[in-house]
Amino acid sequence: MQTSGPVAGVPNTGRPGLPWPKQGARRQHNSSRTTVCLASIAILLVVSLVALPAFAAEQQMVLDAIRQVESSGMDDPPDGDGGAAIGPFQIHRGYWQDAVLQDPSLGPDQGYRYEDCHDRFYAQLIVKAYMQRWVPKAWAQAHAEVIARTHNGGPDGAREQATQKYWLKVERELRTLSHP
Repeated sequence: MQTSGPVAGVPNTGRPGLPWPKQGARRQHNSSRTTVCLASIAILLVVSLVALPAFAAEQQMVLDAIRQVESSGMDDPPDGDGGAAIGPFQIHRGYWQDAVLQDPSLGPDQGYRYEDCHDRFYAQLIVKAYMQRWVPKAWAQAHAEVIARTHNGGPDGAREQATQKYWLKVERELRTLSHP
């Protein structure tokens, strides 16, 4: 480092009297950039807070309708399908495994077990993860028919004729929930 510049200890940039970088100007530039960045983040945060709850409420309504069809709205219903489906959403082990593949935070490495599907809150998280795995666009858009038929018939359930009657039950519950 050369110290022959105008200020001792500051490298000589070849521009007499101007050590590099020009700290005052750079600070103003960074300050202005920071302000713009913070304003952009604030706008995005406000937009997301306004937009997200509508989808969350619509998704919750679909979940409530499915729970009503699956377990008459009970939080602790008896096991269904000869003991193969559990909890308020009547979740099968394979469904749970698919959901855990999508969201490992819901799995055994985090201390959860299939039997935790008896808990309504946990079971809702499993349904959400399953939908995000198999029908992410439908889940994001709260497309009730696709969500219900996928829940009932698996990854291709929305295309299977066998899930049509199930959808009609969920649709009836949605009407009841939206017009009590």
